[in-house]
Amino acid sequence: KRIATIAGYFQIILAVFGFVEVLRRFLGENKLGEDKLPNFSTMIIVSVFALLANVICLYLLQKSKSKEEIHMKASLIFTSNDVIINLGVVLAGVLVNWLNSSTPDLVIGSIVLALVVQGALRILKLAE
Repeated sequence: KRIATIAGYFQIILAVFGFVEVLRRFLGENKLGEDKLPNFSTMIIVSVFALLANVICLYLLQKSKSKEEIHMKASLIFTSNDVIINLGVVLAGVLVNWLNSSTPDLVIGSIVLALVVQGALRILKLAE
């Protein structure tokens, strides 16, 4: 239970740091004063590889015989959220490129923040 509690709080901290980074990129400007777009190809490539890894992990976790234990439930929450987040980042990368705007990165980043915090709160509730 203690590990699940630590993991839940750690997820919240990571979510906040991640969102601060999204805000920094959205509000930041390059040296020429032009809007700097996130690198959509890097977003997509990294997220696709992470998605593949997370789908495999989620499959293995689902097959586990000990999935009713708290740490396994927490891992299922983390990993299922990661799959959704990876899909969101791929979508954000496509939209950043298509719209030539960093707004999709901000919108998806906000959704990711909410999703991770929600998952962390579920884990903290499991740890009670």
